[in-house]
Amino acid sequence: MANAKYYGTGRRKKSVARVYLVPGTGKITINKRDIDEYLGLETLKVIVRQPLVATGTVDKFDVIVNVHGGGYTGQAGAIRHGISRALLEADAEYRPVLKSAGFLTRDPRMKERKKYGLKAARRAPQFSKR
Repeated sequence: MANAKYYGTGRRKKSVARVYLVPGTGKITINKRDIDEYLGLETLKVIVRQPLVATGTVDKFDVIVNVHGGGYTGQAGAIRHGISRALLEADAEYRPVLKSAGFLTRDPRMKERKKYGLKAARRAPQFSKR
């Protein structure tokens, strides 16, 4: 496992995360910044670490992430998806654990498009009798 680098792409909403797993001590770097510096909310940090905790590899890999698009929640979901895919590349035996937890499933929910005659996707103009 000398000089091994495992890659996974994660997506959620408009966010795309390119995730690299390198054997190390468990440091997570997102866009060249530490996870604590990049993600403000503790819940988002928990979401990012979920696949590593589920497989018991928290202190075995350093995680290097490039993520763009969307907001912080979408980016956290994309990173989780990417880490899960990269872990599969590292060891295929993690598949049942990750699959049962639902980390390998791409979340299909996207923003609904605006329709003509409406103010937003479903928001209609205010009704008035006169």
